Amino acid sequence: MLTIKDYILVENLEEAYKLNQNINNVILGGTGWLKLQNRNIGKAIDLSNLGLDKIIEDDEKYVIGCMTTLRDIELNKSLNEFTKGAIKESLRHIVGVQFRNSVTIGGSIYSRFGFSDILTSLLALDTYVEMYKGGIIPLKDFVDMKYDKDILVNIIIKKSKRLVGYSSFRNQTTDFPVLTCGVAILDNGKVLASIGARPHRARVVEDIENILEVKSMENIEKFAKYVSNSLKFDSNMRASGEYRKHLTEVLVKRTLKNLVEVK
Repeated sequence: MLTIKDYILVENLEEAYKLNQNINNVILGGTGWLKLQNRNIGKAIDLSNLGLDKIIEDDEKYVIGCMTTLRDIELNKSLNEFTKGAIKESLRHIVGVQFRNSVTIGGSIYSRFGFSDILTSLLALDTYVEMYKGGIIPLKDFVDMKYDKDILVNIIIKKSKRLVGYSSFRNQTTDFPVLTCGVAILDNGKVLASIGARPHRARVVEDIENILEVKSMENIEKFAKYVSNSLKFDSNMRASGEYRKHLTEVLVKRTLKNLVEVK
């Protein structure tokens, strides 16, 4: 049961930051996962009045406010065109439309859940987080940082030229994923894969050995095995670590083949 002693609709980020330094206080996102917890909250801090629920685009980047819902991101035409549908694909299986209409991107990314589809897909893009005190940090570095009492303000996706694909495997449609997979081909031809739900947090594996300098079917298979051998996989109620390792090779190959013409 979630118990909240006091609710505060803050007027600015500085007020929110100061309140959040108390260990008993919590920043509210969409509360999709928070309300499932059994805990007492001193002050629930609501950012809804700060205009952080918008997606702003310019020639170089997308800036997504932390209070933007997953559904708004899923339906954003420009983002979907830029990512060739990869963002939408990473969101459409998350519980249901009602859930995605309330859950926020800030809560999803700050929490760095191991099962997060959207974290995996954003890692395949040129993505950064903007923290109130910590400034702008590459998402791949933020994933490994310890939790603190800073506030995630924006998600920034730079419009660097890359082909991006996303795939996942679930035991049933709206269940948590058994494995998530994002793949990107950069403008210089380099390839990287982000793998999540291992069941640990998503990680990026880059083709530092230039396996895919020539993008043949044989080299795609070699890269898929290289990715699976670079990561740690464990077991839980959804799948064994060995099965996840095998799935990694399958999903990397499948996603890559959808992005390139195999020689």
